[in-house]
Amino acid sequence: QVQLVESGGGLVQPGGSLRLSCAASGFTLDYYEIGWFRQAPGKEREGVSCISSSNSITYYTDSVKGRFTISRDNAKNTVYLQMNSLKPEDTAVYYCATKLVGHCSGYGLVTGVTYWGQGTQVTVSS
Repeated sequence: QVQLVESGGGLVQPGGSLRLSCAASGFTLDYYEIGWFRQAPGKEREGVSCISSSNSITYYTDSVKGRFTISRDNAKNTVYLQMNSLKPEDTAVYYCATKLVGHCSGYGLVTGVTYWGQGTQVTVSS
């Protein structure tokens, strides 16, 4: 059974950092991409970042470029999202997900997502 489990969310002050983890089970992460999405209250879920299978090509939405870094550890079947210089507008529930396609094309949108994690809350507030 495929499962994605996020962890690492919490409350942080503006300018602070958090590292989210997405642990995958039930499939071998090596062959697939993993993306991070977020949903703020009253807003649609949006794609934040993605890392592909081979070559580890990455995608970032414009609002997080230079602040967020996605990485993967295939030996641990885990993908990470390092979030630095956090802003109040980064407050949202963050989800990891996969479309099981191997690449990150189209990861700005939720269309085609096959598996979702349960989400982890990130709150940026003073």
